[in-house]
Amino acid sequence: MPDSLRLRRFSLLFAVALLGVLLLAAPSAHAQGKRRVIQFTGIVATGDSLLGVPGATIYVPKAGRGTASNSYGYFSMAVLAGDSIVIRSLGYANQTIVIPPDFQRQSYSVIIQLKEDATMLGEVRVFPYTTERDFKKAFLALRLPTERGSAAADNLNEELMNRIFRTQPMGAVANFRQTMQTQQYDYDRRQGMAPNQYSNNPLLNPFSWLQLIQQVKRGEFKKKNNDD
Repeated sequence: MPDSLRLRRFSLLFAVALLGVLLLAAPSAHAQGKRRVIQFTGIVATGDSLLGVPGATIYVPKAGRGTASNSYGYFSMAVLAGDSIVIRSLGYANQTIVIPPDFQRQSYSVIIQLKEDATMLGEVRVFPYTTERDFKKAFLALRLPTERGSAAADNLNEELMNRIFRTQPMGAVANFRQTMQTQQYDYDRRQGMAPNQYSNNPLLNPFSWLQLIQQVKRGEFKKKNNDD
């Protein structure tokens, strides 16, 4: 067999073998490129007392997805292996958790202890004038209305204040106080410690009937008639 024919056959066999290797390696390469979905759960707590931090944000910056902790500091969200997760809450320092790229389990649970990060903001003064000097000058030159017939004098009128006092609706504090007093009165009335329809009407009070029967048995009413 000529050498050229042998070389062609060898090249053809090598090409077929190489194609088979590539076809077999393609699924595994695709599987390696696809990251595993993991259920990321945990509790966001304070570092000193381990109390849950409500409303803390847990998100993946690159993916633009995240969630927030509930009133007990618990959260749960789906992430991918290799994700970097940032935990943030007002008044605490940010924390970053990285899911291992080769993590093989379906869930990843953590307890995140946030550290306080109090920031003292600088004082900000807001004035309606350009400088503080102009504000002081305008304040010292202010003249309050004191003459009769002015708006301030009309608002302090005794008759007007009395009318406002009589017609002003009940506020939140007074409404709450009245509601609590009404509930307490109803409770005392059911327990027999407050005036009720039975205590006000002796005919409906069984204790009054018992006292009347005892008085009749003792003859108290006969003695009164004899005395008359």
